[in-house]
Amino acid sequence: MLTCPVCRSGELELVERLADDRRTVRCTACDHQWTRGEAKSQAALPASSADLQARFPDRTAVDPARLERVEKLAAEAAPTDPGPDWSHYQQVFSRDEITTCEPRDLKAFVNDTPGATNATTASFNRAWASMGEHEASARTRNTIRYLLYGPETVPLPDRLTRLILGQGGLGMTGFKEPALTRVLCAMSPDAYLPVSTYGAARGGKREIAKRVYGLALPDVAKEQFTIGRLALWSNDLLVDLAGDGFDDLTQAAAFLTTVKVPA
Repeated sequence: MLTCPVCRSGELELVERLADDRRTVRCTACDHQWTRGEAKSQAALPASSADLQARFPDRTAVDPARLERVEKLAAEAAPTDPGPDWSHYQQVFSRDEITTCEPRDLKAFVNDTPGATNATTASFNRAWASMGEHEASARTRNTIRYLLYGPETVPLPDRLTRLILGQGGLGMTGFKEPALTRVLCAMSPDAYLPVSTYGAARGGKREIAKRVYGLALPDVAKEQFTIGRLALWSNDLLVDLAGDGFDDLTQAAAFLTTVKVPA
């Protein structure tokens, strides 16, 4: 029987069970208190979003000489066409109008706006035809509304992940990373590069960061470096690195997707 190491009394009480599974015990006879047991090792807790973002590369990770070469090339680059006028869709996707917007606007956004290609629209169009206009437009509206407006308790990177992966039944078939990115570009053209994907072998944000700035960005990982986090964090990184030398982010994206940086 366990007894007090000071007075040998067996009149003991548990004061606290510690996080590492040790116990703090007190003798009620002499009031001596001690900790007994062996600490159990604990698996590291998953890093929080803030911890992960702090480990994500920023401009200080770029070799200064390389950054200088890229900035020189950007200053010498021929001007390209400015970005599109998104004002119509900014109204259509507004909080007040998204729930009642016309189906034709949703289809036109997917099929006819800059960045739309057969490769990114075919699945959406098949699903639209299969579901019928009523269900397909409802799912598309809800997808856009969830991405832009909440719930606020779910951060935007996590909402984006859920929609791309279709978690919890969310999202519309074919309305995935390229279309979702285009929604963000339409609503905030000064904040989002029109670069459709994170991980594309050519022209994705990860590939651009490596080819242009020499940065090795993380692979997508299900639990921590999720696709939504990486898509948005890489966007913010590239916007920061592109600087203010372009008229808009459409021109910055055109430069970043085509520039060749000499060694």
